[in-house]
Parts: sequence; structure tokens; C-alpha cells
Amino acid sequence: MTSLGFGIAVVAVIIAVFLHFGIKDKDKIPKGAMRLILTLAAIGFGLGFTGSGIFYAEPGYVYHVRTVLGEEEVVSEPGYKFYPFGRYNAWKRAMTVQAAVGGGNDELHAERDSSETSAALPPLNIMFLDQVDADAEATVRFSIPSDAESFLQLAHEYRTPENLLRTALIPAFKETLQATASLFSAENYYSGARSEFNSEFEQQMTSGIYIVRREEVMVRSERKVKGSANAALGAKQENYGDEAKITFVVKKMLDESGQPRKKHQKFVNFGIAVVDARVTNMRPNRKFVERMQLKQKASADRAIAREQRIQEEEQRLLAIAKGEREVAERQAQAKVEQIQRTTEAETEKQLALTKAQKLKEQAQIEKETAEINLEKAKVEAETVKTLADAEAYKKREILEADNALAQKLDAEVKIQRLWADAYAKRSVPTNVFGSGGETPVGSDSETRAFMQMLTLDAAKRLSYEREIGSQKASR
Repeated sequence: MTSLGFGIAVVAVIIAVFLHFGIKDKDKIPKGAMRLILTLAAIGFGLGFTGSGIFYAEPGYVYHVRTVLGEEEVVSEPGYKFYPFGRYNAWKRAMTVQAAVGGGNDELHAERDSSETSAALPPLNIMFLDQVDADAEATVRFSIPSDAESFLQLAHEYRTPENLLRTALIPAFKETLQATASLFSAENYYSGARSEFNSEFEQQMTSGIYIVRREEVMVRSERKVKGSANAALGAKQENYGDEAKITFVVKKMLDESGQPRKKHQKFVNFGIAVVDARVTNMRPNRKFVERMQLKQKASADRAIAREQRIQEEEQRLLAIAKGEREVAERQAQAKVEQIQRTTEAETEKQLALTKAQKLKEQAQIEKETAEINLEKAKVEAETVKTLADAEAYKKREILEADNALAQKLDAEVKIQRLWADAYAKRSVPTNVFGSGGETPVGSDSETRAFMQMLTLDAAKRLSYEREIGSQKASR
């Protein structure tokens, strides 16, 4: 605005001088033209002297304004601002320090740089704990205070954003990044400690840098190395070497309360806060890259060898498993056959035992049946004998009572009936010849006489006493 005002004033003055001295006929000059030119010149000079106090406040900036009366103002709201004959500095609310490829040099233009970065630096060369250097790319974003008191204190201390970046933020950025690198070895960083590195970097940017002490520590390996110089010892070689190596360890210094001691960041005293801190890339030196490549190759070869060994071991185990499976199958088949045969033999044995048990039980039943039948027969025999004795006794008593007369008569009747039947059925010839009457010829008279004799004989025998009569006589 100041340059524009002075430019308008100078042009107006030149035109006025040209009109006043270049044109001889003053009547040809339009009326009011000289007055307009002089008015423009006056306005231009006015803008030239007061234009530095007129500006537009951009969003995302805080302005430090000094008025003509020596007063200071803090402007943070966007819009046109008017402070006649005043001066101002523009400060970004958030300043970024970034070290990256294509970051430029140390020249700083805090107000003219893009909103993405306030200080673009080339990659920062750092040194790890194991003396390996690397080019680090990192970004830290700072937030400046917006309240009037803290901001004015910051503006009085550093005067311009360039001074703040150059003397406070960038040195803190570099120092903290290098201090973080001193806590880690390059191998640890590339072996999985990247997130821990970033966390330590952000923590130290926020709360301060750890005060550390580097110490040498001797580490002994548990692996014992054996020599092979003495062939007489064979596999039982003597140990040689202690497998010890010296490593560097960084220990954080502790205070009386046991907390790590820190070197606090100076910019925190002015209300500046760290919004974000990131390590985006790390490129080690060529020798370390070659060493890591060799290590990676060795690791890959070792992994391949391990996989091959595992494969061979798996093949061996597979062969063993196949053999064991075949043996198991044969054993299983033999066991099945054995079980089948044992089952069949056991079945036959059980059947034989069952049959024998059945026969035994049947014999036992038959024996018991025979014993029962024997007892039954004995009882029946006893019964028959008793009945027979009773019947005999009865008959004997009856016979003894009448000398068995009824029986005798019955017997004689039967005898006579037999004889009568025989006589009735005899064959008698029509003509019978005799010698003188003394020889029997079977005539009726002879038969009659024969029957009378039999009758007499029967009557005689009726009085004959046989066994019963003899028993009675004996009694």
C-alpha cells in the first residue's frame, strides 16, 4: 500500500509539472484538470505515508502491530485493519520445520513460504549409536500462542518469525533428532525399532531431551566354540575363546526421584507447543546398506537352508511316518486277524463250554430225574409190596377161615366144565364093536360111569387140604 501511494503521487506530480511547464497556452488546459492531478498527488502522498498501517488480516496468521503512538496490538481476526502510520509483522499460527529431499537451504521466508511448511530443510545427517550415519527426513509442526500476553512476549524475544525459526525451532529440531538417534543403533532401528524411534523423537520434542551417558558393556555369549587343532581329542575338543564382545549402551541419567533427567525445550517457555512430530524416512550410508544387504542375503540363505533342513527333516519324518503307517497297518491287520481268531476261538470255547454246561445240566437233570424216578419206583414198589402183602394177608385170612372152599369149588366147577365140554365135543362112532362086553368102547353107559367116577374123585378132593390147610395145620 505504501509503494502504491507513493507511485500515484509521483505520477501525479510529473503530470502536473508537464502541464504547467510544457503547455504555453494555459487556456487549453481543461478546467479542473490541474486540481484533480494535485488532488491525486495529495492522496498518493497520503497513502504513501499512511499506507503501511492498512492491511488485510489473513486467516491462520497472528499480526504484531506497532502504532504511530508506540502502542502494540495483537490481531488474530481476519479482515481489513487500519492503523495509520503503523507497522506490523505476520506470524503463522502453526509453523512447520521439515527436513526432506528438495527442502532447499537455510534461507527462511516464514511469511512467504507455503502453508505446508515454514522452514524447508534438506535431509538432516545424523549418527546412530553404532557410528552409522544416515540422512533423516522428519517433520515437526509447532503452534504459537494466540493470547496477547504470550504472543507479545514471543514477539519481543524473537522479533520476527525468521528469528524464531532460525534461533529456536530449527536448532531444537536438529538437536532432538540427533539426540534420538544416539539412543538407537542402526541395526536396531532397521530391525523393528522405527515406531519406538518416532515415539522417542516426539516425546523429546514435547517434554525435553534425555540426558544420557554412553557406557561400554562386555557381553559374553553362552555359545561355546570348540577347536579342532588336536586330532587326538576327536570330537571332545577343548574350549577356546570366551565369545565376548564389547557393545555400547546408552543409559538415561536419573534424578533423586528416579525419573529421567531432561534438558527442557526453551521454546516451551513462550507458550509454543508441539502439535505433531514424525520421522518419515531414514537413508543410511552406502556401506551400511551394503552390509545390511549382505546380512539380508546371509539371513535369506540361512532361512533357505533352514527351510531346506526343515524340508529334509519333514521328508525324513514323512518316510518314518510312512514306514510307521505301513507297520501300523500291518499290525492293525494282524491284530484284526488275531482278534478275529481269538474271537472265533473264544466263541468256540464259549460254545463248547455252553454245550458242556448244557450236557452237564442235562445229565444233572437226568440224574435228578432218575433219582426222582428211583425214589418214585421205590415208593411204588413199597406201595405194591404193601398192597400185595395186604392182599395176601387178606386172602390168606379168608382162605384160612373156610379152607379156601370157594376157590376149591370154583376150581372144580371149571374142571368139570372143561370135562363136560370135552365130553360133549367127543367124536362118537356110529357103530362100536366090543369083544365081550368087558373092554371099554365109549358107550354112553361107560361115559356115564366115567363121569360119576370123576365126580366122586372131585368130591374126594374137595376135602383135600393143600398149602392153606397145611399152614393152618402148622399153626
